[in-house]
Amino acid sequence: MSFLKPLIEVVNLTMAYGDFVVMRGLNFTIQRGDIFVIMGGSGCGKSTLLRHLVGLKAPARGQVVYDGVDFWGSDFAKQNDIMRNVGVLFQSGALFSSLTLAQNVALPLEEYTDLRPAQIREIVAVKLALVGLAGFESYFPSEISGGMRKRAGLARAMALDPQILFFDEPSAGLDPVSAHRLDDLILQLRESLGATVVVVTHELASIFAIGSNSVFLDPQSRTMIAGGDPNALLAASRDARVRAFLTRGEEDG
Repeated sequence: MSFLKPLIEVVNLTMAYGDFVVMRGLNFTIQRGDIFVIMGGSGCGKSTLLRHLVGLKAPARGQVVYDGVDFWGSDFAKQNDIMRNVGVLFQSGALFSSLTLAQNVALPLEEYTDLRPAQIREIVAVKLALVGLAGFESYFPSEISGGMRKRAGLARAMALDPQILFFDEPSAGLDPVSAHRLDDLILQLRESLGATVVVVTHELASIFAIGSNSVFLDPQSRTMIAGGDPNALLAASRDARVRAFLTRGEEDG
């Protein structure tokens, strides 16, 4: 899948909590149709970068540009308009335990559209079917497995047909079979919906299976030290830190 104009551009981004700098000088682009992986070891700021990209934390310096528009330089109305094209799946799935799966998926539709209840029910059924949960509309989160909760969270993230889907450690807490199924589902959704996907993960199997582009964050230098197709980085990178991260499965074996 090849597109010319970047969907997201990160320009000279510095992330900080007060005086503590997490990462500095981040520059990378996310193309339309990418499955873009944010990777690096524990504590490098992967989830913090995700928060900057989805409008939850402002940068200390630099820009996050969506389709030519500086997100953090825009007013609230424009920011909200941009975020309407974004869906986010958090680590836990972030489902409301007191609501059924159908009610969870319906929430963004009820909040942001003027659709009638019957139309919302129809869309909810389609989204749950897309993630393999047809027939589970009336189940509560506590009644299904962890993998199914992740898929239900994904159905809710897709409710408004976003252009971009963000995933924060989607495989966390899943067994290898469920994690593999989720990877396959991400690939299928990218192909069927034409969505751009951004994934925060440290799971090597997922990185190599689904990643088409990436940025590698290094906690020691507090900046990015590599980027590009993860499989190409594995084959060509001469940076010891990048190679140690991407070959740790072989070393552990």
